[in-house]
Amino acid sequence: MAFIKAKKHSQVTQFNSTLLASALALAIPAVAQAQQTQTELDAVVVSADEVEAQYKADTVSSTKQTQPLVNTPQTIVVVKKELIQQQAATTLSDALRNTPGITMLMGENGNTATGDSIFMRGFDTQGSIFVDGIRDLGTISRDTFNTEQVEIAKGPAGADNGRGSSSGYINLASKMATLEDASVANLTAGSGSYKRGTIDMNRQIGDTSALRINLLAQDSDVAGRDVVEDNRYGFASSLALGLGTSTRTYLNLFHMSQDNIPDGGIPTVGLEGFYNAAFDADPSTNYPNGGPNAGKIIAPVDTSNFYGSTNDKDDVKATMATVKVEHDLNDNTVLRNTSRFGQSDQDYLLTGVNAITTTTGSGAAAVAIADPNNWTISRSRQGKDQRNRILTNQTQLNTSVQTGAIRHDISSGLEFIYESQRNFTLALPTGTTQGAANLYNPSTSDTFVDPVRTGASTEGSTMTSALYVLDTLHLNEQWQLNLSGRFEHYSTETDLVTVQGTSTPQTIPIGTLLGSTLKASDNLASYKVGALYKPASNGSLYLSYATTQLPPGGANFALSATANNINNANVDPQKGSNLELGTKWDLLDNKLAVTAAVFESTNENEIATDPTGAATQVGERQVRGVELGLVGAITSAWQISAGAAYLDSEITRGNQSGTNPTDGGVIQWTPELTLTVWNSYSFGNGLVLGGGVRYVDTVSRSSSTTLNLAKTSVPAVPDYWVVDAMASYPITPTVDIQLNVYNLLDEEYMSSLNNGGSRYFMGTPRSARLGVNVKF
Repeated sequence: MAFIKAKKHSQVTQFNSTLLASALALAIPAVAQAQQTQTELDAVVVSADEVEAQYKADTVSSTKQTQPLVNTPQTIVVVKKELIQQQAATTLSDALRNTPGITMLMGENGNTATGDSIFMRGFDTQGSIFVDGIRDLGTISRDTFNTEQVEIAKGPAGADNGRGSSSGYINLASKMATLEDASVANLTAGSGSYKRGTIDMNRQIGDTSALRINLLAQDSDVAGRDVVEDNRYGFASSLALGLGTSTRTYLNLFHMSQDNIPDGGIPTVGLEGFYNAAFDADPSTNYPNGGPNAGKIIAPVDTSNFYGSTNDKDDVKATMATVKVEHDLNDNTVLRNTSRFGQSDQDYLLTGVNAITTTTGSGAAAVAIADPNNWTISRSRQGKDQRNRILTNQTQLNTSVQTGAIRHDISSGLEFIYESQRNFTLALPTGTTQGAANLYNPSTSDTFVDPVRTGASTEGSTMTSALYVLDTLHLNEQWQLNLSGRFEHYSTETDLVTVQGTSTPQTIPIGTLLGSTLKASDNLASYKVGALYKPASNGSLYLSYATTQLPPGGANFALSATANNINNANVDPQKGSNLELGTKWDLLDNKLAVTAAVFESTNENEIATDPTGAATQVGERQVRGVELGLVGAITSAWQISAGAAYLDSEITRGNQSGTNPTDGGVIQWTPELTLTVWNSYSFGNGLVLGGGVRYVDTVSRSSSTTLNLAKTSVPAVPDYWVVDAMASYPITPTVDIQLNVYNLLDEEYMSSLNNGGSRYFMGTPRSARLGVNVKF
């Protein structure tokens, strides 16, 4: 497999920095001459009224954000359903490919990533995913069949949603009922036995009421992979009452069921950078006379190989019931109340791939297994039995008031949130092991032992009460000041059940069960300040500073009794901050959004070791970068969505002792340069051609500053380019067909790598999907 060599030459870094700096420099004169540029560009457009900016959003769905995006002092990327549909993107992870600075995690062993494992701007974002502004719990893959748009807010934003990662947050805006009769059905088939059908039907059922139903059924293998399956079924309804009146009520119900066979990954054997001591001729290894297979060239495995059992499973059931009531107190004031109960259950069983065996015996006594066809790889059986619940009631008041010459657009609210997570511990019965697989020819018919409940469990919950105020002060036509603050009190409790002594894990455990409880509570305060200047009505320049906090157990409700663990109840919350300078412009009669920002994000109060080996809460990570965006319609026929990000990451205070010091190292899973571009062009006869390219720079799997690259297996995910394409054509006024081709150039690349560098997920090979859309 010809991966591009994973090295970061200083010339490349300098080129990347120069490229983005040049792009930003080009944007500055455009801002300075905005009015002139606007006039010139408008002259190119045949008829601005006929231009529809399919990809461009003017606002986000959250009513906490009272200003249009062009006047919001923060980097926010919106991926609309039109772009999602054109790319035939079916999951949140697919949709996020339209914004730079994001990578996906694989995880390690029992924590093999499931669902939307997202790393953004150098920080884990999996716990900062929201649906309609309410936190969505669970390590599951989220489908987009009921999604109106995906909103990605970058940088700490504790004032918006409370505790969270320094990366920012992701919000999925659900499809809601409207007073418009519109229905569309889609049937798609493609590579990997892919079969998917959806229905989106909205009907007005009264003068002021409407009902919207969304249905999903998918039965699919995974292109390029044996055995792995991705099957899902979904239902979503939205009943709206009082539309067009002063009081509006929405009753929403969502249910998703998944029945998957998960992927444990592929061994990195034979890939560029792979290392195994048995092939090393250096006597300084564990083998004084050199490795038993020294000098041999080990071949990569077939990328379609599956090392697990057909009984592996990832069964998910997620349900949400939401009631939202809005009432207009007057023309300038709206009162809202939202209640939601949500629950997700995940029953997960995976066969993980581990170390390869190429010898019998070990050390100097090792004897090589001469025939590679007899080499084996160890396997482990891992499981997850998890339930997440959330119950919340949120009251919000939006109003506009005048105080002298200053107008205030205020969003304020009170929130009560109960969140919980329960995990049963699973393990193989005592005395059993899982047999190894043949490295090059694994069998799914081997005897597999399933892990069962040991009797141990962890159940954690967090109760939060919060008060927030977001105020935009319009000082005059050119100057705005954004002041936002959130104060919240949280109380986290973790109940632990452990098994004392030797026991045989089974449904009814043998042994003594011991229970213990850990508790933590505190007050958190987060804020956001932004100053915005408008040199023209269609543009802005801004400077903002925002903070967030993540307390112990804030990501998984699991407090720890271990000293110097970041989830120990006695440690301080992690603190994130973001300083950002940016500009936003709506050009071409507000059809094209151009954005640029430079930023510095910092996360403090992490655990790190000093030179003596003592672990204290002095760790700090920092990411400095530039992000550029271009979204909208260039002409009446040409649509574009593009973004580029340069990230300079560093652990500014890390481990200064131990086998893997990290002080001064890069932040793992954080590429320097990422780029995403998607274009579509509409011809006069209804034909639409689209295509795009994605680039992800080399991604390091370790932050260690002493990592021996010569004797470390696959230290990084090599950089890669991927090209996708699509074409659609209307057969009749109500029926059109759409062809999507993914990885058009059939690039072989890693999409993610595990922490140890021993296994990886393969990027999607060249594959295609053909869909039919019917309006009725």
